Amino acid sequence: MVCLGNICRSPLAEGILEKKINENGLDVSVDSAATSDYHVGDKPDPRSISKAAEYGIDITAQRGRQIQKSDFQEFDRIFVMDTSNYSNTVALTNKIEEIDKVEMILNLITPSSNQSVPDPYFGGEDGFENAYRLLDAACDVIIKQLKDEQS
Repeated sequence: MVCLGNICRSPLAEGILEKKINENGLDVSVDSAATSDYHVGDKPDPRSISKAAEYGIDITAQRGRQIQKSDFQEFDRIFVMDTSNYSNTVALTNKIEEIDKVEMILNLITPSSNQSVPDPYFGGEDGFENAYRLLDAACDVIIKQLKDEQS
């Protein structure tokens, strides 16, 4: 899960997906990262922490980190929150098989739309709720795909 700072959208996405993975007894690793180095080592935004907690998800142990080239070897899929994240992420590699791992997360619920998860940082409480709902719906699709793969 990748966004600009790894303090709002991607920590929420990581927390949502981890909860769903655990609830479904799946053996999958999930992490989140930033395209920037603005918040390396920082906790998620307090509003992301609060929004996740409203849904029974604890993301307080997460710390911001920047995406690295090694993530392309470690992870099968890399979900990005917006087109800028997509461009910055694929710029880390020139290998087509690695570029093919990068996906706009909302394409899972609106295929080929390349819609962005709006950055809630300046969007107030409604922005965090909107981001949560979009990411929750996308993570439901990921879980269905994982269950289909593992069955």
